[in-house]
Amino acid sequence: MKLILLGPPGAGKGTQSVELSKSYGIPHISTGDILRESVKAGLPLGLKAKSYMDKGELVPDEVVIGIVAERLKNPDTKKGFILDGFPRTVKQAVGLDEALAKMLSGIDLVIYFQTSTKVAIERLTGRRVCKNCGFNYHAKNMPPRKEGVCDKCGGPLYQRPDDNEATVLNRLKVYEEQTKPLVDYYMKKGTLKKVSGDLQVGELFKVLSQIFAEAKLA
Repeated sequence: MKLILLGPPGAGKGTQSVELSKSYGIPHISTGDILRESVKAGLPLGLKAKSYMDKGELVPDEVVIGIVAERLKNPDTKKGFILDGFPRTVKQAVGLDEALAKMLSGIDLVIYFQTSTKVAIERLTGRRVCKNCGFNYHAKNMPPRKEGVCDKCGGPLYQRPDDNEATVLNRLKVYEEQTKPLVDYYMKKGTLKKVSGDLQVGELFKVLSQIFAEAKLA
């Protein structure tokens, strides 16, 4: 089962990726994570990415595609994978298709989480992150047992500077502008399925499980 999860910030892609990874035994691959891992490991493409990141510049598509393609060669992707945060552009999608074709592989499904602005703002402005382990909480929907303290490691929780309403609105606007061509690209390929990102975690997981069953992927 080779999946791409698309959706705006606050759509719940990360939460569903974790649940799907556990249930189906396939890795959740976040672009941000593998970029950091590649840099930390001192891999050639990672060092190339670092040279851009250090200058505060966007990492070029070809470098990101190369890093993702290398990650997809790992043995743990044999049964499948979940891509979260990649591709972001049609150019990246084409590069991914070309890289997978060389591996005699391809994407089975692209799930697009259609999410209302109201819900996305509510989720993101309520998000709290552990400074130590990076685990996410929500002030209302998923609070820690002790306010301001991570259940997992006891680290302090904080609100990201960009998780305020004005910044979130701008991020959503930019995402919609960037992603529409990508949604159209996968619609034309016949691999795109739309789901409501406004659903609660359990409800959305049931919807996704039904889609996989109907597509004979599970």
